This record gives sequence, C-alpha cells and structure tokens, in this order.
Amino acid sequence: MPPRARARSYDPAKTRTAVVAQLRQVRKAVEGLDETALDAPTRLGDWTVRELIAHLAMAVTSVVRLLERPAPPAREVVTVTGWASAVAGHSGAIDDDTRALAAEAKPGELLERAETRFAEVAAVAPADRLLAARVGAMRLDDYLVTRCVELVVHADDLAAATGVPVPHDRQALATATRVLADALAAKAPGGSVEVRIPPFAVIQCVEGPRHTRGTPPNVVETDPPTWIRLATGRLTWADALEAGPLTASGDRADLSAHLPVLG
Repeated sequence: MPPRARARSYDPAKTRTAVVAQLRQVRKAVEGLDETALDAPTRLGDWTVRELIAHLAMAVTSVVRLLERPAPPAREVVTVTGWASAVAGHSGAIDDDTRALAAEAKPGELLERAETRFAEVAAVAPADRLLAARVGAMRLDDYLVTRCVELVVHADDLAAATGVPVPHDRQALATATRVLADALAAKAPGGSVEVRIPPFAVIQCVEGPRHTRGTPPNVVETDPPTWIRLATGRLTWADALEAGPLTASGDRADLSAHLPVLG
C-alpha cells in the first residue's frame, strides 16, 4: 500500500475571503429572481429555488451559530475529508433546518444577513477554535473549507435551476475541487490511477500497481466544474465521457464505482 499522503492545508485568511466572495456571487444572481423563479424546482429532490437559496445562506450562517455555542471537547476531531464522507448521513436534519429558514425571511434578506453576521463573527475567530458541527468536532479553519464546498456546489445547482450564471470565485472553486479530489483518494486509496483536475488538483487513487515514472498507464482528466458534478452525483460517469469534458485511459481508469464521494 502506498504511504499515506499528508493532509492538504488551506490558508484560513484566503478561505474566509473565498467564502465571502462566493456568497456575493450568489447574492448577485438572486437579485433579479421573481416569485415564479423562486418557486421553480431544482435538481435537489423537492427543494425549490427558494429553499436552495435558504440552504446557501445556512451554509454561511452555520459558522456564526456554531461559534456562538461552547466549544466541544477535543476528543476526536473530524477532518475535511471526514466531513465529506459523513455529511449525507445528516441530510434529514439539514432538510428540516433549510425549510424552516426558507420560511423565515425573503431569500435576499437571508443572504444579506448571512454575509453581515459572518463578517462580524467569523472573521475574528481563531482558526483553531473547535466547533460542534453536525458530523462532530471540527476546527474552524477546516469547517470554513467545507463552506467553500457547499457554496460552490450549490451555486452550480442555483445556476442550473434558474438559468442565471453564478460565477465561481477562483479560490472557492480551487478549494472545492481539492477537497473532493482528496475525498476520492480517501475513499479509494491506492496509486494505480492518476486523476488530474487542472489547474487545481492531481491525486492518485485506487488499489493496484503504483506507477512512479513517466506517463501513468491509468489517467483520468477533467475540468473543475465537471469534477465537482461527478463527485457530488450531479453528473454520471457515462454522461461526462459522452459529453467530452472527461477523458479516461487505462484498464483501471473507470471511477464510476467510487463516485459520488460526497456522502
């Protein structure tokens, strides 16, 4: 088995900036939506656009809510990849909280409030502060990384539902890409397949012969938005191959059995 890779590190200041920047892109996209657009369906079960926006606001306001609570005991701290593998197990509670928030205020007001409260509270908290997140105790700097994933993934959902482009902040997109790539490496450890997501990430995964020199015999390559949709189940492996943004060469390069990774 290949040696375990060192956990990737993220600059807390850059991550905080990326959270705000991506949230502002969402706010701009939401400004022009009328009631018909807000009540339109999304690709997230029976959530409407209104509930999706509430969830985007909740992704940021959760930081404030957790900082206002006492820090949990520092027993076993959940990592970013640990969050990626565990978050789906809390989908019921997340759904309930999202619907409650959507009924509380207008979408634009929720997003504005989220940004304001985040600036007031999260920006001054120490990076190593422990938070009692749904999945367990997490460091603030790691939890902020997960907020980039949430914002990038659901900004894409918002664009798909409304037809209104939601640009990705570069740092937020890079962070989400790397988190989901590392989640694949954790889910399918090994060194037989090289996954390239330029310009942000390269990882090795899947058990089998490890290649160390020259061009690896099993290579997967795609762009960041396509990877994020694959990693979160928004896009199937077969559809991505057919559409062209995904290339896979080698006998072990079919990763469909390991996707999605956000579970």
